[in-house]
Amino acid sequence: MRDEFRADLQIVSQLLVDMAEGVRAAMRQATHALLTADRRAAETVIERDAEIDNLYRHVEERVCDLLARQAPVASDLRAMITALHVAADLERMGDLAEHVAKTALRRHPSPAVPAELRPTFTEMAATADRMAIKIGSVLARPDADLAAELDGDDDAMDDLHRNLFGLLLGEDWPYGVETAIDATLLGRFYERFADHAVNAGEHVVYLITGEPTPTPG
Repeated sequence: MRDEFRADLQIVSQLLVDMAEGVRAAMRQATHALLTADRRAAETVIERDAEIDNLYRHVEERVCDLLARQAPVASDLRAMITALHVAADLERMGDLAEHVAKTALRRHPSPAVPAELRPTFTEMAATADRMAIKIGSVLARPDADLAAELDGDDDAMDDLHRNLFGLLLGEDWPYGVETAIDATLLGRFYERFADHAVNAGEHVVYLITGEPTPTPG
């Protein structure tokens, strides 16, 4: 029974790694669509969001089945609850990548991001990608130190988000209200993607240490 339980937990872990790889690929492709007005890339992200949702459902089903059959306690129970929390964050990260792709599609054939904002969004995308890589790594091989690095990455994303607002609110902004609204929403999508990555990392730290991450006060 114990070997079977461990094997089932390993399947859940692999599903989470697959989700992390999926959301990373989705945001990379969504960013490409955003910056190059690539309609097919945007459509692919939207179509494949169902695959991430499917993985999320598989995690839920596996965990619920384990809870019903094994009645786990202590660290095993913590691992299962962590898996549910992490899966929910990853699913939301996939949704945010889809939102980016939908914005790109809505503006097609024109690029959704004017030239002046492309360096900022390129940096935001690079930060998001770095965070997604780390989440995949800590899920494949739990590492509290690597998970803790996500806080610093999130600070970098927050700085980029603030810089974006500075550009949008500048007196010489030439692109009108609609483009400013799109850029504001896009900035929020990347910023929230980073927030969910941090949340997932904190859940992994909790799994490893058994101690919840302190809430900033």
